[in-house]
Amino acid sequence: MPKDSLRITKMRIVKSNCNFEREPLISPFGFKGGYLSELWQSVVILEDDNGNKGIGLGVQSTLWSDASIFTSYSESAGNSIMFLMTAFAAQQAKHLSWQSPIDLLDQLLPITYDCGKKITGNPHLRLTFALNALVPVDNAAWVVYCKANGMTSFDQMIPDQLKASLPCHHDKLGAIPLLTYGVPLEQIKTILEDGYFFLKIKIGSDPNKDDNLDTMLEWDTNRLKDIHSLASQYSTPYTSNGKLAYYLDANGRYNKEHLLKLLRYAEKIGALEQIILVEEPYPEECLIDVSDIPVCVAADESAHSTRESLERIKLGYKAIALKPIAKTMSMSLQIAQAAYDKNIVCFCADLTVNPVMVDWNKNVAARLAPLPGMKIGVLESNGHQNYKNWEQMKSYHPCSGATWTNIKNGIFTLGDDFYSQSGGILKPMNKYADMFH
Repeated sequence: MPKDSLRITKMRIVKSNCNFEREPLISPFGFKGGYLSELWQSVVILEDDNGNKGIGLGVQSTLWSDASIFTSYSESAGNSIMFLMTAFAAQQAKHLSWQSPIDLLDQLLPITYDCGKKITGNPHLRLTFALNALVPVDNAAWVVYCKANGMTSFDQMIPDQLKASLPCHHDKLGAIPLLTYGVPLEQIKTILEDGYFFLKIKIGSDPNKDDNLDTMLEWDTNRLKDIHSLASQYSTPYTSNGKLAYYLDANGRYNKEHLLKLLRYAEKIGALEQIILVEEPYPEECLIDVSDIPVCVAADESAHSTRESLERIKLGYKAIALKPIAKTMSMSLQIAQAAYDKNIVCFCADLTVNPVMVDWNKNVAARLAPLPGMKIGVLESNGHQNYKNWEQMKSYHPCSGATWTNIKNGIFTLGDDFYSQSGGILKPMNKYADMFH
């Protein structure tokens, strides 16, 4: 494989284009107290001065990346703003020279962020909104970069200085389904019967749409009780205690008082020992120390970059949710290394992405060390639960039908073919290429 010192030191994009598709969801997707009805799939194509072309995909989530944009505009208008930022970045890439996709992101992020602030008129736009817009540009840049440097695998493309944070080659990943507010108990029972053993549970509901924290807590405790009463009937060989694992995602809806009340209730019903993670309990602007919280607290959307990630680690956060499919591969690789240097664990969370992007995420998840309390790696993937046209979308994958693309008994099985083909992420993507003909 090419060593860093032998890689092309100056790259230029000479052509770029972008497009998008709207993918409907089976039913409204609830989190952060709001609901999505569709997800825009953005597509970027880049070509360098040597004719190397790369296609990158993205999934836009305005509600996740900046809820204020979601609530200030119609769903379509918010998506249009993010897509304009993607188009801006794809155009600006033609005016820059760069050594690696990480270098390109360093140049594109500040100007794309400023573009977003101007479009929205919001000087406090969250950085994650810009990163979400940049995902397809970054992915396309990685494909061009690999072609230009003769790299044919994900292992080859990881910069040498960032490899330490990705030491594993798991042969199994536990698939994490998402239990949003509206998933009925009958469906949760089916999920458990299908072998899933690591449940991501959305908390922070706003049933009366009045932001009342006591009502939220009551709803969440009842929800946890109902889910735990089902899940406690099952066991798994993949956790240290043999019990199913819970991952509570608050999306910044809690304060410390209500979080501790929730955890005391979890202890009362015997669920506390099964809570592997509590993610983003507090609003991002609340820099509260979490060292005394009796579970592992994880940062997600507040960990925009390495700087914010290190800030959260100082506050006692013990895990970071990597989202190569939401915060770019370039930023996520840097966050993973920064966390590794501080002995902080990472895992890969979803953004309800398409099947191709699942494998961008999977390539990172397959190489991360297991979370405490887990015997294998994990990967959140909930697209199959939420997209109306999921089976059709699977056919767009260049390795459609490969064993690693399917979940069986709650597990992604990763063989040598997954690693040799890097999950198909560097292969031609004919369906998406046809969008530019």
